[in-house]
Amino acid sequence: MQYADIIGWGKYTPPAILTNDDLASIIDTSDEWITSRTGIKERRISHINTAEMATLAAKQALASAGIEADEIDLIIVATCCPDTLVPNTASRVQQLLGSNGAVCFDLSAACTGFLYALQNATAQIRIGAAKKALVIGAERMSWYLNWNNRDTAVLFGDGAGAVVLEATEQKCGLLNAEMGCNSNSRDILKIADFGTDMDRFENPPTALQIDFAGPEIFKHAVRGMGKAAETVLAQAQLEITDIDLLVPHQANVRIIETLQKQLKLKDEQVMVNIHRYGNTSAATVAIALCEAVEQGKIKPGNNIMSAAFGAGLTWAAAYIKWGNRVTPINEYSQQEQQCSQTAKQLLAVAINGCKS
Repeated sequence: MQYADIIGWGKYTPPAILTNDDLASIIDTSDEWITSRTGIKERRISHINTAEMATLAAKQALASAGIEADEIDLIIVATCCPDTLVPNTASRVQQLLGSNGAVCFDLSAACTGFLYALQNATAQIRIGAAKKALVIGAERMSWYLNWNNRDTAVLFGDGAGAVVLEATEQKCGLLNAEMGCNSNSRDILKIADFGTDMDRFENPPTALQIDFAGPEIFKHAVRGMGKAAETVLAQAQLEITDIDLLVPHQANVRIIETLQKQLKLKDEQVMVNIHRYGNTSAATVAIALCEAVEQGKIKPGNNIMSAAFGAGLTWAAAYIKWGNRVTPINEYSQQEQQCSQTAKQLLAVAINGCKS
């Protein structure tokens, strides 16, 4: 039987940092207000587009795996911030990487997207449809934000994370997953009047608005992720005491703490980096997984649980049996278009546009 080992990992986090104090100079908020409610201290603002961020994360993952881009036969980009709707962002990533011939598509499941994509790529490898796959979560959430709305402007950031999967006979990689969607509640988290729902010619919106019902989302998130995690444990015939590390979606530290308490895990068993990046949607789990390996939190053979929720309302949990590799084969020195501006300078036009 074939499995899909994670043999490489990489991330890209933009250099421009937007702190809570920076936000307080833009909207009516404060570091204390944001930190106490979300756990976020800062987030990154990108000077490059989604495909370029995805490509930089992918290049690091490929170097870590010790393989060339033309060996990849499947590329999935999980994103709700595509550079273009037609063609897809994944095809641009293929072009930038030079991995000609790889099957490419985008997957839109918001913050749950990376786990959805990881399960999809794993399934394709397990049935023999692919041998090596590149799974990327990449988002430029700052593009959507209304900088007059402190309830949502403080939450999101930009970034990308990627993993390389390879077919193996060793029982490892993503082994069990539980996914679903509660569409009855899809309106509590949405970007309204965007896409073909919007009126192209009459009163086009000057600023997008993320509708975000925080308390309801909190309840759905904890319930959905907790139930999915318990289901996955039962599928894998594991107890929670068998789990070495939880890598949850990074949306709100209170949600993470509630899930941790529900699963009865110790602090050292939970990967948390929301304070540095905020909510990067489909990139959060990918970036957190990458940093967990970099920080030595993941050892060969570890049992990893990941859980996420997102707009839709989508939810997912996955059990990953880590393989043997925890150190990169090659290091990648990231090369990108240099950024000489601060985060506030990068956002100046958007901030002024939201005020008009």
